Amino acid sequence: MESALVSLAPGLALGSFLNVVAARVPRRASIVSPASACMECGTPIAWRDNIPVLSYLLLRGRCRHCSASISPLYPAVEVATAVLVAACVLDFGLGGRMLVGALFCAVLVAVTATDLTHRIIPNRIVVPAFVVVLVAQTALEPSPQWAVGALVASGFLFLAVLAYPAGMGMGDVKLALVMGAALGKTVAVALMLGMLSALVPAVFLLARHGSAARKMGIPFGPFLALGSVVALFFGEQIVDWYLALLA
Repeated sequence: MESALVSLAPGLALGSFLNVVAARVPRRASIVSPASACMECGTPIAWRDNIPVLSYLLLRGRCRHCSASISPLYPAVEVATAVLVAACVLDFGLGGRMLVGALFCAVLVAVTATDLTHRIIPNRIVVPAFVVVLVAQTALEPSPQWAVGALVASGFLFLAVLAYPAGMGMGDVKLALVMGAALGKTVAVALMLGMLSALVPAVFLLARHGSAARKMGIPFGPFLALGSVVALFFGEQIVDWYLALLA
């Protein structure tokens, strides 16, 4: 528990970096330079205004210089990253599995932010993440399940894209590669929960807008990320529970 609490601080710092990634990668800008600046007035952000969560609260969600509104997604990304990193430490302990889990969670947070704000899941995030996660998981626990999980999950969503291209995109297919490499056999849980959770806004839009809702796309990445987080920490228990029902 103590290690998990200590990990909150670096988790917040990682979340702050993920905000930079989510803001710049879709624009193909460098994540290293220049320094962070206000998106409205372009004024560089001082260190005191760049402290995760705290600065947002002290500034009341506005730029110090031009008073432009700062999206609440920024502190949400920082808090979510810190909580997920701490959960990985608590669940897996310090070691390789924790590092892979934390990396996977960081990728999920980043693609959730990019999908919500830009409606894309960048290749520059998911492709390198897939390679690193697949190699790391195979090294930690030699098994074909990581590669098989990646291929099956991405293949399943690829068929879904072919059947209903308006419902999701190839970014979701590539995200499924990372999901399968990280989760192995429990990726089925992530896919199932992702699709079920996506039904909630879909039903709401259908009830409110009728047939016109079919032309209103919703980002699917955040729902896949939600299913993946549940599968990461509870996937084995869910699979065991499901198999017990069938027995």
